Amino acid sequence: MNEINRSLPPAAPLLNDYSGRVFPEFSLTRLLRTVFTPTEGAKVCILIDLPDPALMKDYAFLSNTQFTIQRNAHEVFYKGLQNGGLSELGMSGGEMFAYELTGGSNLDLPETAVNAAGAVVSFKEAVYTKYDLILCVSTYSATAPLTAFAKEYGFRGATLHGLNETILRTGLSVDYNEVSVLAERFRKGLTCADRVEIDFTVGEEKATLRLELAGQEAQKSHGLCPGTEPDVANLPAGEVYFVPVGAEGHFPMKYEDGTLAMMHVTGGRIVSARLIRGNAAVVDAHNAKLQSDPVTGELGELGFGTQELPPSGRDIQDEKILGTLHVATGRSDHLGGTLTPDRFASRLNATHDDVLFSSTKTPEINVPQARVYKNGAVFPVIENYRPSAEVKALLAGA
Repeated sequence: MNEINRSLPPAAPLLNDYSGRVFPEFSLTRLLRTVFTPTEGAKVCILIDLPDPALMKDYAFLSNTQFTIQRNAHEVFYKGLQNGGLSELGMSGGEMFAYELTGGSNLDLPETAVNAAGAVVSFKEAVYTKYDLILCVSTYSATAPLTAFAKEYGFRGATLHGLNETILRTGLSVDYNEVSVLAERFRKGLTCADRVEIDFTVGEEKATLRLELAGQEAQKSHGLCPGTEPDVANLPAGEVYFVPVGAEGHFPMKYEDGTLAMMHVTGGRIVSARLIRGNAAVVDAHNAKLQSDPVTGELGELGFGTQELPPSGRDIQDEKILGTLHVATGRSDHLGGTLTPDRFASRLNATHDDVLFSSTKTPEINVPQARVYKNGAVFPVIENYRPSAEVKALLAGA
């Protein structure tokens, strides 16, 4: 087996099967050809993030076992391109660059990067204006800044933050033409909705969040960047999303350390958080941030997963699973929203943070129902982390 479509180490049975679904073997050339048709004549590069970009010199980061995401970028993408992938796809380049960890989801990228020779180079002069396709395999999502730069400099690209073996075996092994068809069916069913209401339970507590959509066109993340128009795909893909125009109510949130709190939302923003259980200092810090930089609480996205995939332990795939939903706070300009980094009190707060609700990520929180109001009718989308009968009918093309 060559390096282009090489075999990955054996996986546990669960990772090869989801509700009877068997995933094809991962193929780098198939993925890139499908996502970026056409690829002929394109010059491609790979970006990674490191706490010290100097470790990019001579690929020194490979000696550190903690850099699993960056190692996947090298072993699967870099080697796959260099060992036959470039010629098979009709592309050139394949170089790698490293930039300093941004420290948060969708924060602006630094102005410089380091190449394999150890030289510090300008992102603008050495990357954005030199490559047609940019693949970013990173710790933190770079979708928002790369989307902005793609529009400015004219490249296409894909962001694949948090890449792990499960994602390679499943979320990146699917046929994205099929993913696009299913996402479009889901999108058509939800588009032009007036609002969505989501019910939550945490123990004995109940809450409802109402998100106003004002009849807007639903958007889809379907993994395809065909043609030559500037665009950046977020992979794995497979979701339908909106940028809310307003929101009211309450919803629970689980912080990274497991602390649970109830968010109070009014005027489209989280204005305060109340501890349910866990570390009070975590909630106090969140409230202080909301007070000092109020736009950090703005709800800038509502998304629904559309794919049958196994949980990967990474939100980038798990939010694409059918039966899950997510809301996001902060930056929304890359989704068609109006919240840009310059509107934050601190640019270090200008993140786009997904708050995922799923049976594996938030088992302490249930979603009895999420329902859509559209054209005077109402129908459920999710019930207890399962797609409703109406959604199943949509995906079946009924």
